[in-house]
Amino acid sequence: MKKDDADDADGALRVVLADDHPVVRTGLAALLESVRDGSPPVRVVGVAASGREAVREAVTLRPQVVVMDIRMPGLNGIEATREIGRVAPSVAVLMLTMVEEDDSVFAAMRAGARGYVLKGAGQDEIVRAIRAVAAGEAIFGPGVARRVLGQLSRPLPQPDPCPALTPRERDVLVLIAEGHPNSAVAVRLGLSPKTVSNHMSAVLAKLGVADRSEAAAWARGAGLGPAPPEP
Repeated sequence: MKKDDADDADGALRVVLADDHPVVRTGLAALLESVRDGSPPVRVVGVAASGREAVREAVTLRPQVVVMDIRMPGLNGIEATREIGRVAPSVAVLMLTMVEEDDSVFAAMRAGARGYVLKGAGQDEIVRAIRAVAAGEAIFGPGVARRVLGQLSRPLPQPDPCPALTPRERDVLVLIAEGHPNSAVAVRLGLSPKTVSNHMSAVLAKLGVADRSEAAAWARGAGLGPAPPEP
């Protein structure tokens, strides 16, 4: 019986390990193949020392999961993940790395990684992550999950209500919405009254309103000035 047939017979999860450190690859392979918990075993069917090798092994061996480091020579882990998604889309990628910066986490997600676990994780956590991504789930180690949730909980930036306005025209409009006459606006911004008047004319044209009262009302409605007093 061929090795591939044996793997299919016992339901093992076929895994490729991609890391440029031989000691890490050897230790991780021994750790994974020592698991005997009654669930489908994890079988390491290939190893790669670079991102390019990881892509080749994913195409050639068709494992269910590639366990990928980020920092590797040539093609890094994120680039390799993106390439695997293109040439072997059925292969799931689990990032297992020391890198925990937000930029790397989100770059890996955008590249198509289904999971992101730090190398300090225990055996059970790593095995659980491999099985999860093989089953189509997304999984993150506890520290990484907190980062992801923190990013997702941040308020989204509000769209600019009138991107046609220049920064100076916006300054003028905000002060007009606050009820300041042109002379006071000129003093506040260090401009001449004539310049303020020119800016105001441009604001009226860009907003498509008839006068400063309508411009002030528009600004308040767009959140650029104080709300009108209660009647």
